[in-house]
Amino acid sequence: MSLVKVTIDNIEVETEPGTTILQAARKIGGKGVPPAMCFYTSLEGSGGKCRTCLVKVTRGSDKDPRPMPKLVPSCRTVVQDGMVVQNITSPEVLQARRAITGFLLLNHPLDCPICDQAGECYLQDLSYDHGLAETQTIEERRTFVPIDIGDKIKLHMTRCILCYRCVMVADQLTGQRVHGVLNRGDHCEISTFITRAIDNDFSGNMIDVCPVGALTDRTFRFSSRVWLTKPFDAYRDCHKCSGKTVLWMKNDQILRVTGRKDKYGELESFICNDCRFEQKNVEDWVIEGPRIIERHSVISQNHYEQM
Repeated sequence: MSLVKVTIDNIEVETEPGTTILQAARKIGGKGVPPAMCFYTSLEGSGGKCRTCLVKVTRGSDKDPRPMPKLVPSCRTVVQDGMVVQNITSPEVLQARRAITGFLLLNHPLDCPICDQAGECYLQDLSYDHGLAETQTIEERRTFVPIDIGDKIKLHMTRCILCYRCVMVADQLTGQRVHGVLNRGDHCEISTFITRAIDNDFSGNMIDVCPVGALTDRTFRFSSRVWLTKPFDAYRDCHKCSGKTVLWMKNDQILRVTGRKDKYGELESFICNDCRFEQKNVEDWVIEGPRIIERHSVISQNHYEQM
């Protein structure tokens, strides 16, 4: 299979046919990788919803060198041989990304000081890189009636950006989905059908794939700021999943357990609820060593292992 060549921000990369612009940019790495709030490599059909990864295609391909007439989502647009793409080198893209950030924050509550996702929230990162210091609206933010989806997961619908990741996890990982996106337009919300609880063996992965604080771990809620804990790679023999996790510890106490994520925030493997919620004793785990924090998040600050 012959590779195709694509140029992104003046850097040429060769990749396989069928690769999206976002995946090609990730091969290059660095600041030229578009942000992605809804795309998830392992979730079929993800992407194309948050529009934060919009890029400008100034040359379609060698066969058809015409530019694309408008900005395109890099997570859903397949590369062509000879394609030329502008991401951070395009003022138009940066302006659009700033506007999209404003739309995502339009109804998002400014409750970062009490949100358990603070410090590892991708909307925080996006707003820091592209957001405005002051809001451009005076309208009231939308509100939702709180619902209880179970004793392990807390849903804050006001924080949700409708990325659909949690719905896709339930669809593709468990086959027992009891929740989805209800209503239309500004009234859309993640909810369960007939107020059913979400209790399948892999439901906790909804927490890990959520890019904001809409779905959080009840067993960790308000226990500690994430940057005050120390992450350790650990594993255990588990007949349901790989058992490879990250233990977030304070002294000798395990405050929470999560899956292992790559530098783009995507899980290396999904873990079961037994590993995530029930195994909170150090004796239950084989600890491999300190987790290397690759992101620029505050989590990496003052830790003994970082990149």
